[in-house]
Amino acid sequence: MDFKIDKKDGYTLVQVLKDKLDTHIAPALKSELVLISGNGEKNILLDLTPCTYCDSSGLSAILVANRLCKNANGTFVLYGLQPAVERLVSISQLDSVLNIAFNMDEAVSTMKAQIELNK
Repeated sequence: MDFKIDKKDGYTLVQVLKDKLDTHIAPALKSELVLISGNGEKNILLDLTPCTYCDSSGLSAILVANRLCKNANGTFVLYGLQPAVERLVSISQLDSVLNIAFNMDEAVSTMKAQIELNK
């Protein structure tokens, strides 16, 4: 299994379990994100803690999640960025587009605050 999906109170937590978010797992992640969204979930928390590498297909999966949530008037929060992945997100200037948290506690707080704002 490349990722773990847990339905929480008000959002879905998706944890990537591999050290690389690349062409090998990004398409499956995109498919899961589309299924989650298709099932009516509009708030997604994506945990990239184990990922030490991300390529353009990984960034694409992240952007798909963000777009799906935004289109559903929901919230997408990304957390657990390792230095190389954080650098890629920053270089791509996605840090100004995405909700990024440093750890799970901050991510959950951000998610809950955004859910309240979207009510």
